[in-house]
Amino acid sequence: MKRSSISILTCLLVILLSIQPVLAQSTNKAVPVFKDGEAQVVEAFSKMEDWIRHDLWVETEFDTDGDGKIDRVHVAVTRPNQTETEGLKLPIVYESSPYYAGTAGTAPGLFWKVQHEIGAIPPPRSHVEVKRRGERPIISNSQIRTWVPRGYIVVHSSSPGTGLSQGAPTVGGDNESLAPKAVIEWLSGKDNGYTSPDGNEKVEAFWSTGIVGMTGTSYNGTLPLAAATTGVDALKAIIPIAPNTSYYHYYRSNGLVRSPGGYLGEDIDVLYDFIHSGAEDKRPYNNKTVRDTEMANNMDRITGDYNDFWAGRDYINDMKPMKAALLMSHGFNDWNVMPEHSNRISQEAKKMGIPTQIFYHQNGHGGPPPMKMMNRWFTRYLHGVENGVENDAKAWIVREDDARTDPTAYADYPNPAAKSVQLYLEGNAPSIGQLTTSKPKSKKTETLTDDYTKSGTALAKSTSSDNRLLFVTPTLKEDVHLSGLSTLTIKVASDKAAANLSVWMVSLPWNEGEGTKITDNIITRGWADPQNSKSISKSAPMKPGKFYELKFDLQPDDQIIPAGQQIGLMIFSSDSEFTLHPAPGTKLMIDLSGTSISIPVVGGKAAFEKAVN
Repeated sequence: MKRSSISILTCLLVILLSIQPVLAQSTNKAVPVFKDGEAQVVEAFSKMEDWIRHDLWVETEFDTDGDGKIDRVHVAVTRPNQTETEGLKLPIVYESSPYYAGTAGTAPGLFWKVQHEIGAIPPPRSHVEVKRRGERPIISNSQIRTWVPRGYIVVHSSSPGTGLSQGAPTVGGDNESLAPKAVIEWLSGKDNGYTSPDGNEKVEAFWSTGIVGMTGTSYNGTLPLAAATTGVDALKAIIPIAPNTSYYHYYRSNGLVRSPGGYLGEDIDVLYDFIHSGAEDKRPYNNKTVRDTEMANNMDRITGDYNDFWAGRDYINDMKPMKAALLMSHGFNDWNVMPEHSNRISQEAKKMGIPTQIFYHQNGHGGPPPMKMMNRWFTRYLHGVENGVENDAKAWIVREDDARTDPTAYADYPNPAAKSVQLYLEGNAPSIGQLTTSKPKSKKTETLTDDYTKSGTALAKSTSSDNRLLFVTPTLKEDVHLSGLSTLTIKVASDKAAANLSVWMVSLPWNEGEGTKITDNIITRGWADPQNSKSISKSAPMKPGKFYELKFDLQPDDQIIPAGQQIGLMIFSSDSEFTLHPAPGTKLMIDLSGTSISIPVVGGKAAFEKAVN
């Protein structure tokens, strides 16, 4: 008996020793790691050769290409192999785009001609065909090197009517919101994924926790907001970078036909042609129904008015269902997708009680928040780690001489200490007048002559010009910190029924040459159509010589104007970089006693007067 007992015990010991490595291995499965509230790079997730990459099609709830079948969008997945071998489930970082399969480029004739009178029917433009590129199963490589090693799955999809996605591009239409919604629903368990665009074999996202975040830049930054406005439950957080939040605000300004910076003559139908890389046999139908009917009948390059077409492509009108936590990013000197786009949405999100932070830098288009901010945001809302990010500062602003990765924290944007300071105009045309805090005692009118061949930069640098009115503060003895919106009230008349109206706030003297910074000269800008003095939705020709009052905001800003500079307000007509180019010669008359500008000064009037006196 004793020998038998010992033999049994020995066998059990041998068995236990033999399975010990297996037990150890099972307890050492790769999992996300967090430190100081941030997801860390995990070595086991970082081996690119082990990543699993595959694609599929997700069925939506619309048919926009007229074939009688519900459109499916093309989706690509990149995930750590542990999601296959160890049963690991991870949250998703998702980016969608119309650009992945190629674009039209800047083909000759693609843009509208701008050299014509305001209100005239513009000359026709050319159309182009996009040559689709890309190979399955990879739609894009963006985001993956950043997020997969940190314990996320990265998903990409092509927008409707682009790449291998079915449907039609609508440039802000409902299908561009519903397409990512369908993908997010698939990622959270809906049975709408297929191995092919037309087949019935299903694909399940068994490796997903069902929690999704979205990010992207420009158009790719618009689509996270578009998806969020559907209220889809699984979308917990978004990080839009320089998003276009309203196609009206992108292609129009206070009733005026205005191009985005760097793309003179672009309009919504141009962007449609630029991205339409979908199936060649569907393009004729899409072109006819979207570009040549809906857009052609409603985009209105004649009046520039806001209408139902534009309202349907303005995401602020769709925000009621939105609940995804919002980290917004933008540049104050982005003259393509201007900073009003991010400001208007983030302000509304705050009013709705949505967790909201905003990151502003001083550069141009693009520029994500620092990795630490993005990491904390996704760690909190996708992994559910209580890192306190919702208690961080609400606004992060990169100061003029700092690196984009080193923002300064503020309680909010605009700066809560900023108060409006009203400045009035004392004229000295064609030379430089004054901006003062005292109302003018007498009525005075000054006149400028439109000439699009004179650039805004040249006009701002001139000490005397018949083509602009320029007014400046005294030289600053101390720095002045501006934060928020400057608002112009102006009484204007014209000798013609229509005219452009352009306004720049500048820092003078103008700085140029080596060492010039993007923040040195232009503080902010704005444009408006005097024909829309009563409403941006209804324009009416001006009666020559009659004064009309307009009130509109310039682009949001947060900038410190250094001592030794002067703050200038420049009023002119056609802005050669942004507006139509009518024949030179139109005269604008400005009633100085009915014109003023309110600027947002940190410290208010006392701080401003201390700086100028």
